[in-house]
Amino acid sequence: METRSHFKISLFFLLLLCGTLVSCEQDEAVVSVEGITLSHDMLLMGVGETAKLTATLLPENATNRQVFWESADENVVTVSTEGVLEACEAGQTTVTATTHDGGFTASCTVYVAQKLPEDDPADKEKRTVLVYIAGDNNLASFAKQDMEEMKEGMASVVSGSLHLLVYADLGGDDAKLVEISSQDGVTMEKTIKEYGARNSTGVAETLEVFGDVFSNPDYQSESYGLVYWSHCDGWIPYPVPSTRWIGQDTGDGDNRMNLSDFVQILQYAPHFDFIMFDACFMQSVEVAYALRHYTDYYVASPTETPGPGAPYDRILPYMFIQGAAVEIARTYYEVYEEKYAAGEGLSNSNWTAGASICAVKTDGLEALASATRQLLPEEPVEVSSLQEVFSYDRRSSLSKVGYYDYVEMMSLLLPEDDFEVWKQAFDAVVAYWGTTPMNYSSSGGLFSMEGTCGVSHYIPASVTSEAAEAYRSTEWYEAAGLSRLGW
Repeated sequence: METRSHFKISLFFLLLLCGTLVSCEQDEAVVSVEGITLSHDMLLMGVGETAKLTATLLPENATNRQVFWESADENVVTVSTEGVLEACEAGQTTVTATTHDGGFTASCTVYVAQKLPEDDPADKEKRTVLVYIAGDNNLASFAKQDMEEMKEGMASVVSGSLHLLVYADLGGDDAKLVEISSQDGVTMEKTIKEYGARNSTGVAETLEVFGDVFSNPDYQSESYGLVYWSHCDGWIPYPVPSTRWIGQDTGDGDNRMNLSDFVQILQYAPHFDFIMFDACFMQSVEVAYALRHYTDYYVASPTETPGPGAPYDRILPYMFIQGAAVEIARTYYEVYEEKYAAGEGLSNSNWTAGASICAVKTDGLEALASATRQLLPEEPVEVSSLQEVFSYDRRSSLSKVGYYDYVEMMSLLLPEDDFEVWKQAFDAVVAYWGTTPMNYSSSGGLFSMEGTCGVSHYIPASVTSEAAEAYRSTEWYEAAGLSRLGW
């Protein structure tokens, strides 16, 4: 009996010990959540579209993988328990994922654009042009002058089937959308919508204006034009370096829009006959390539634009003629050529320091990228060997990006025969290029434009710089095979 009793006691303690060990092993197997990320931190959708957000828990082997989803405004976007978003109406909201274990969160800002009207040629007008003025900055006074020029130019447009819409944010709380029209040579300005104080470089704000114009059946047209008016700085993303990008709004802080945001917005706009930037440094091959799917022609300057900007009283009638982007650029140039006097007596009301403008035909840009990719050297190129290439950017080194003459750069990189082949692809893209003998930089004064081609290309000051790293994310970098240069 004692032996049997001893056996029972031993068995009891053995089972108790095993249970304790199993319990410890189970406790050790629980891996706590330490964080969460989402597949997107920003999404742009159209009304009625769906999208999927994927949550990734950290670490990957976390035990409790349950996630709760929430939309801050379900009138704009709803979200399912699986992270599937449905866009309900135009607007902006935030979708947040929260882990059950630890309450970690990750958010995605979602912008919803209005849908374009169904295509109905019978009801279409001839053309609608939107001029988007992000002028809540130190250019506001120039914007007012340009709007007066638009009224003068519109007096020459006689058809009632042509629409000029101007979104103007000149500071304060009076951002508004107006239509400028003419009747019997008399121009009229009609307020379509008042927006109040806002950030006019914001994605949601820009989408709202685009929706108010291009989704409005009253302005549905056979063709469209777009002018973007503000401070700009080419392809360079915010905040690398601290310059200007696409648009600047200083009404509440210092807000800018990146080129990538602008391209996403264009996905919810009609195809344009022309897109024109009345802004500095925007005629770069990188920007043109990014816009190639959204417009037939791209018009801009590769250098700093004159203070008075585009001469709207002269170019505006051409904005309503299909395929007239070349005439827009030519007339722009001729106005400044007439006034050119090598800067003598220069002032904003008497701009004698010249100007430059270039119109690019976008349907040849992919062929140009292909030619560049095929003909570039196979081995890395030291950027120091390209120091003599003409620079359109005459600012100090602190704010200089690196906008160099594309043709001259390629002439130094390629053997003569290869360069001639490449040049044919380039010439097929440039529909118009005009420049006075000298242009003016607010930093460096007058400088010669001799031998320039009208389209800039980035050359990094250092391949390890933040700007160079950002450049490697551009579409053009990949399409043109620039990694072969070691950039």
